[in-house]
Amino acid sequence: MFQHLIYEVKDGIAYITVNRPKSLNALNIEVLDELYEAFTTVNQDPKVRVAILTGEGKAFVAGADISEMVSLSTLEGRAMMIKGQNVMNLIEHIDKPVIGAINGFALGGGCELAMACDIRIASEKAKFGQPEVNLGIIPGFGGTQRLPRLVGKGMGKYLLMTAEMIDAQEAYRIGLVEKVVPEEELMGTAEKIAKTIMSKAPIAVRAVKLAVNTGIALDVKTGVAFEGEASVGPFSSEDRTEGMTAFLEKRPAAFRNK
Repeated sequence: MFQHLIYEVKDGIAYITVNRPKSLNALNIEVLDELYEAFTTVNQDPKVRVAILTGEGKAFVAGADISEMVSLSTLEGRAMMIKGQNVMNLIEHIDKPVIGAINGFALGGGCELAMACDIRIASEKAKFGQPEVNLGIIPGFGGTQRLPRLVGKGMGKYLLMTAEMIDAQEAYRIGLVEKVVPEEELMGTAEKIAKTIMSKAPIAVRAVKLAVNTGIALDVKTGVAFEGEASVGPFSSEDRTEGMTAFLEKRPAAFRNK
């Protein structure tokens, strides 16, 4: 199905693995196209509830493919940036949660790819950075926007302007990742989180993602108003009745809505 990705679905989880280990999973045009196709499939497949994104080998994604980028014209470079932005925006805004299992280097476009995920779990061996200023460019797949939103304006500028590479513990300290685990526990932890999310009401999980993604770009008052509108669907669903009844009856809820 894919040349540069491994894609499989098991027990409601879509596993997407960037598979160019000899190039440290660097993002070229073909990989970006395949990622867009893969996450479009995730969003449209009713069997998929959560996606886990990772990399093959010692890298998550070590950046964009510089050997390809070096010969691009300005217009071609801009087209690649737009393609990359479209991929990151898709991952961020599909209905279903996406967990990034960061197994190694997440640099440049790889860090941007990780930041597009809803939740990031890092191996103790993971490394993060936005080294674009070393190459005379700036992040073009959303890094200047997502990084400050995750770690704060000052820290975001520091990492973007210095191109400093940080380890997993520092990434956790500043809020770039949610958990750091030993390498051998990475996928198990990601799967455990995925299964926890899958045990919740699907309509409510979708509404949470929509409310957070939309509201974070708004002032608090407007965001709260949007939250109120986003709550209408879950509140009118069968899953709300089931969830509240199960709580009162002290039993696990059996959610039905997909």
